[in-house]
Amino acid sequence: MTSFTFEKILIIRLSSLGDVLLTTPLLTALRREYQSCQIDFLVREEYSDVLRYNPLLNKLIKYSKDGSDAANLKKELECGGYTLVIDLQNNFRSRSLTLGINSKVVRFYKNTISKFLLVNLKINLLKNSASITERYAEAAGIKLNDGDRVKLYLPESDLIENKQGDNKMIGLCPGAKHFTKRWLKEYYIELGKLLIKNSFSVCLLGGKDEKDLCEQISKEIPGAINHSTDNNLFQLAIKMKQCSAIVCNDSGLMHLASALQIPVAAIFGSTVKEFGFFPYKNRSSVIENNSLTCRPCSHIGRESCPKKHFRCMRDIEPNDVFKQLINLISYE
Repeated sequence: MTSFTFEKILIIRLSSLGDVLLTTPLLTALRREYQSCQIDFLVREEYSDVLRYNPLLNKLIKYSKDGSDAANLKKELECGGYTLVIDLQNNFRSRSLTLGINSKVVRFYKNTISKFLLVNLKINLLKNSASITERYAEAAGIKLNDGDRVKLYLPESDLIENKQGDNKMIGLCPGAKHFTKRWLKEYYIELGKLLIKNSFSVCLLGGKDEKDLCEQISKEIPGAINHSTDNNLFQLAIKMKQCSAIVCNDSGLMHLASALQIPVAAIFGSTVKEFGFFPYKNRSSVIENNSLTCRPCSHIGRESCPKKHFRCMRDIEPNDVFKQLINLISYE
């Protein structure tokens, strides 16, 4: 790409929280390479806060979840004068939006066949696969530097609170979209009690969908605080920033912790690191049960365990996670 000059670039990544956060190192690299270029970003409205205050972008274009604005948006893109479109979503919706745009279009390659082989036949062609962040950059033809990290920019009104808080506060993030990506509720409770017993403080973190779960867990842990929000990303980030470490599942909040450079202990169940979604350039520990031949059973998660035993999560006990967490926060 560096042999060309692009005056106006459009990046498309419509969803979800983690996927959009993982595009931010690419934005840093693109701005470094094309300092005077206009860089716009198309994202679904409910994930737009991830990029709302990113100074590397010229324009943030929002797409409604129901697609009701698709016709007008398509017309806007066709008239946008883009010289390069980087489609990191690469699905039917993003392809339909870019159809007819008179510009160079590059698309993210999803490794669909390799993922199918790993999930269904346990043939692993992804052993040395790069992170999704690096693959985004590869799709765009741009090189990342060592310092290009996942980042969330906070509004100026929140900067006064953007500080590291209690070095004994541990944040628990029990949510994930799919059941098989969620560590057991009773295990989070047991871990929380173990943390309290060892003089740590505990808070629960999550969005609207996790509010009830966070409340149920916090009630069972003496002194725990429920900091879940109604999907207020900045408020959640401020509360997360006050923790010395985060325990979470393979979820968007895992990537949010990385964006805030908070050490993270991530518990993987039905998914594996080979899919490329793991903490990027952040102090972290991925905790998983590697003794099972049925993992992975999905690349995105399932609503139930197909084997009915759910050992990928059940076999990871609270004391195991506690030990990993202590090693993580004791690292210098």
